[in-house]
Amino acid sequence: MRILISDKLQEEGIKIFQDNGFEVDKNFSITNEELKKQLANYDGIVVRSRTKLTAEVLSDAKNLKVIGRAGVGLDNVDLKKATEMNIKVLNTPEAPSITVAEFALGLMLSLTRYISIADRTMHKGEWNKNQYLGYTLNGKKLGLIGFGNIGKELAKRSIALGMKVGVYSRFSAGQKAVDEAKNMGCSIYPSIEDLLKDADIISLHLPATSQTENIINENTLNLMKENAILINTARGQLIDENALLLALKQRRIGGAALDVYKKEPLQNEELWKFDQNLILTPHIASQSEENQIEAAIMIAEKMVKYLKQ
Repeated sequence: MRILISDKLQEEGIKIFQDNGFEVDKNFSITNEELKKQLANYDGIVVRSRTKLTAEVLSDAKNLKVIGRAGVGLDNVDLKKATEMNIKVLNTPEAPSITVAEFALGLMLSLTRYISIADRTMHKGEWNKNQYLGYTLNGKKLGLIGFGNIGKELAKRSIALGMKVGVYSRFSAGQKAVDEAKNMGCSIYPSIEDLLKDADIISLHLPATSQTENIINENTLNLMKENAILINTARGQLIDENALLLALKQRRIGGAALDVYKKEPLQNEELWKFDQNLILTPHIASQSEENQIEAAIMIAEKMVKYLKQ
């Protein structure tokens, strides 16, 4: 069987395929046009976030049996088309939980204590000690919108810092999940609006779907406290970037930290030029050595198991 790896994958994962007798081809810069022509030659493909497996790309992949996404989000895979063609789609939602949670916590600390901007000004030879009066996380209310693996890990770490954690998620109707959140010490909110009004810090942990697109918009931003901050390590589609930029410029919220964007690499020039109370990072929340290896191993093992059954 043949496997195409179209995005960078650690050797630990590649070795699992090879040890199980699979022929592996690596092409980390393959275009969609090339993919469309070549996918019919493969039984499986491994992607991260760069490769976009659209309906058009998949349409001629007559022999493709499985798509492996080394990561969480599946918004770069046309799931409807894959289902229609009987192609199994696998991912690794377990892998990045701790890595992304740690990164989100780092963004919180950087934004509330002005670490990023203080560093930049120091490198310019400035000494702006009196300008950067931040606040401690202890005692503050963290609002989690979404409570999957990453949200749970962030909740644990935030509670350890003395924060109060409130949660809104679609799980609200599921008693088991509600009990899990309550047992961790979290408060359950009946609506996003209630959580936005109450929280000092909002962190997003939702997939990109038609229901979640622009869930943070002009109306929802207006519900947030004047000094509240927004963290997004999930998906760029969750935020109306222009509405956020306006809210920041008008100081209607205290700040924001973004690791994901509507279009990547970031193309919103107005956004990247605004740096007063905004931290931007290039989609690196899951970029730890440990996580990349773990995701590679997990997706390889899952694909091998599926193809050999």
